[in-house]
Amino acid sequence: MPDIDLYGVFVPSLLVWAIVAFAVTAVLRRIIAGLGLYRAIWHRPLFDLSLYLTCLGGVVAVAGLLT
Repeated sequence: MPDIDLYGVFVPSLLVWAIVAFAVTAVLRRIIAGLGLYRAIWHRPLFDLSLYLTCLGGVVAVAGLLT
């Protein structure tokens, strides 16, 4: 994918996707914590990392479909 032009500054598209995935992950983590589902998670940091990577993969896949 080409770089994204933000007012004359070229930003790698992966950086933009990573920021979007971080925002999606933050919302999902808040929902999971609000529902109390973290009690069933054995290793919370590992789960959060895998959740972020899954969201990043989804964002990249959706961005690939849109372009």
